[in-house]
Amino acid sequence: MEDVHTYVANFAQRLDWGYFGIFDGHAGRQVASWCGSNMHTILEKAILKNDNVDLRQNLNNAFCESDSLICENVTGSSGCTAAVAVLRWEEEDDTEVSGEKRPKIRRSATPFDFLPKANHKRMLYTANVGDARLVLSRNGKAVRLSYDHKGSDPVESYRISKAGGVVIKGRVNGILAVTRSLGDKYMKNLVIGNPYTTATEITEEDEFLIIACDGLWDVCSDQKAVDLVRKVKNPQTASKILCNYAVDNVTTDNVTVMVVKFDERVFDYKKSSAVSSDVEAKESETKEEPTLETKEGHENAH
Repeated sequence: MEDVHTYVANFAQRLDWGYFGIFDGHAGRQVASWCGSNMHTILEKAILKNDNVDLRQNLNNAFCESDSLICENVTGSSGCTAAVAVLRWEEEDDTEVSGEKRPKIRRSATPFDFLPKANHKRMLYTANVGDARLVLSRNGKAVRLSYDHKGSDPVESYRISKAGGVVIKGRVNGILAVTRSLGDKYMKNLVIGNPYTTATEITEEDEFLIIACDGLWDVCSDQKAVDLVRKVKNPQTASKILCNYAVDNVTTDNVTVMVVKFDERVFDYKKSSAVSSDVEAKESETKEEPTLETKEGHENAH
């Protein structure tokens, strides 16, 4: 088994952030193991250094830096495909909503470590190289958040030929089936580590995310995977169902699956904050016009 998976709760020292990654190794386990142990640390350092950078850029930099370090420090000629997701909360601006009065909720009385305010949005960032795939279920419809980097893809095939390589029967130089990966140092001039990245705002319509290597996708469509586990509440059970489906349908590759369930109840607290803010704003409109001194004091307070 050459696959490795990684999950980090409260990623980058932030409450309710999550890091999820699957690394599908080939020609050995060394590179997949290295990525499972190190890539999240490289990404975390970039975020802590400058969180104002678009996280897609940080993901791209983390993949490229990992690829360089692998080629310098990991022995052998193994490589891996990769699919990584980061789930986090973001504020739409740096200030509180004007007049906001949050409901008094004891965090210990909720199932959540973090309670969003009206100006928070939940964002999902993804990155992948190779044919490991990320699929979002949105109201039961499969939404692919990754790109299959294969020799059979015309865009990737053209890039390979421009770099001096050739695609033979869907394989780079007749050897490797994927056109992007981490490691594979013996053909690094052709098989690059730059990932495909996405940014998606998660809403109440979004139910779960499937991250899996090609052992699943070789025998299962995106929509079929969503349909198989949509009504399954336990994500671990859902992962096992997808793995068993791949095996039962005679997949010829290793199978690793992660299912990330989104708890829509957290949005109730965001709504409560927004409703409270609206009530406060309406109440202020019914009050008499404040004196100049009071008005200036209110403005200075912000």
